[in-house]
Amino acid sequence: MRFISVVEYDSSWRGAYREEEALVKKILQKELIRSVHIGSTSVPGLKAKPIIDMLLVVQSIERLDTFSKDFSDAGYAVMGEHGIRGRRFFYKGNQERTHHIHAYKYTNIGEIERHVAFRDFLCEHKKIAEQYGELKHQLAMQYPFDSEQYCNEKDSLVKKIEDEALKWYWTVR
Repeated sequence: MRFISVVEYDSSWRGAYREEEALVKKILQKELIRSVHIGSTSVPGLKAKPIIDMLLVVQSIERLDTFSKDFSDAGYAVMGEHGIRGRRFFYKGNQERTHHIHAYKYTNIGEIERHVAFRDFLCEHKKIAEQYGELKHQLAMQYPFDSEQYCNEKDSLVKKIEDEALKWYWTVR
């Protein structure tokens, strides 16, 4: 059972992302098309669980699977699709997670853009980001050891923000 902690934004998260990105680039080399910092730690000012979320856009999910030992050697748990078809999920740290990797083949545009739109929308809409951060903080205090309940309770707001973010994303592009 992991402890859920939502903390104030920490500007060092950007550097932690860049550090891990360098490691991932070294592992994947030409298999990696792009790496993107996503999730709450990528939104300046947003309260977040201090876990760096990375989105990897890769040439081939099947070839990505051949790097499982390399990721494991780098400290990652290799989780396969982990509930989302076409994704590969990895995490670092067991009780105290430090990094999540969400990897998709470059053709999985819907999932890739969903993550990027959510991040960009929160960066541009500070009041909504603040509301989201406050909810996460309250839920972490209410359910400090129940990640399922924590996620369930924030799900409706996440879906609402996601919907608005995708509409917004397509109007500003």
